[in-house]
Amino acid sequence: MIIERANRLQYIDEYYFSTKLKEIKEMQNQGKPIINLGIGSPDLAPPKKVIQEILEAVSKDSNHSYQSYHGLLEFRKAIADFYQHHYQVTLDVKDEILPLMGSKEGIMHISMAFLNKNDEVLVPNPGYITYTSATKMAGAYPVFYDLSEKNNWLPDIETLEKTDLSKVKIMWLNYPNMPTGAVANISFYERIIAFAKKHQILLVNDNPYSFVLNQKPLSILSVKGAKNVALELNSLSKTFNMAGWRVGMLLGKASYVKTVLQVKSNMDSGMFYGIQKGAIVALQTRNGWFKKLNSIYEKRRKIVWKILDTLNCTYNKNSVGLFVWAKLPDGETAFGLTEKLLYNKHIFITPGTIFGSNGKEYIRISLCINEDKLNEVYQRINFKK
Repeated sequence: MIIERANRLQYIDEYYFSTKLKEIKEMQNQGKPIINLGIGSPDLAPPKKVIQEILEAVSKDSNHSYQSYHGLLEFRKAIADFYQHHYQVTLDVKDEILPLMGSKEGIMHISMAFLNKNDEVLVPNPGYITYTSATKMAGAYPVFYDLSEKNNWLPDIETLEKTDLSKVKIMWLNYPNMPTGAVANISFYERIIAFAKKHQILLVNDNPYSFVLNQKPLSILSVKGAKNVALELNSLSKTFNMAGWRVGMLLGKASYVKTVLQVKSNMDSGMFYGIQKGAIVALQTRNGWFKKLNSIYEKRRKIVWKILDTLNCTYNKNSVGLFVWAKLPDGETAFGLTEKLLYNKHIFITPGTIFGSNGKEYIRISLCINEDKLNEVYQRINFKK
């Protein structure tokens, strides 16, 4: 007997990295020395105080019970203080903050909370694959808007104004941007908020890269009136090297947050007490941490630039975030080059195509690998055989 899968899965492929990493693992099991430059999973540890805090919490018998769906009040207060200190955004601890088990689940929860069948969603091209997947699983349709190098990887609002927006319910933003490393400024946020108000669209800014090689962290919620039309997702994954801990947050207007909670509370329970306690300590860590972290990424990025020079790629040295986005030389395709590097040099680099059609001439390299390995990549690429 065969039980057929749900219809919604007909339009969704398995996550690219899920399938590609299986292939890479098989190659490694065959003895091939693959160096993975594709994944944005920090290889560095969180602050030592964070680890100490969770170890203490784990050792107490009383800390292993179910937790509140809203998270510890102390945790929400730490999030509010963090946003006030770094973004100058005031949040109501009671009902404008919702802890998440990583911001990725928030993308799905938001989609389920606000989208009806046949609604439309503005999704960036190139952009994070999950925006499209969550849209489709909610029964809605992704409408891709172009991001291009000539427009500094920002949406062209004038072009959007000329399109039919009558069915659009949500618009996904992601600044600092992944995969391009582009940043937005207050002026852009003011214009996009005015656009959203005019067309009654919910903006969601996905903001996990604020502090990585970025001197001016910015939240869309810092703009006057933003809470009326905008939510923001954030996480501790990249900021504090806590990707595996699954600590994220949703921030915004109380009524919007409550709507998302209706979905979340029916899908999981509260975050483990010890992780929340560790997250509190992380959020209370101040600027010395970011300076130390970014000094490491700066050294790594310089080696990546050398690698890209060898591949005759071009890139923007002013981009930020955990990756370097680079344009291929004429005649090369993203999948063509990355497959050649994987099978001939045993180096895995992410093809820009997986982020959308506008990424077909680009590749993305992660900074989550140490200098020795990056130098080895440089040597392998330079070795002609």
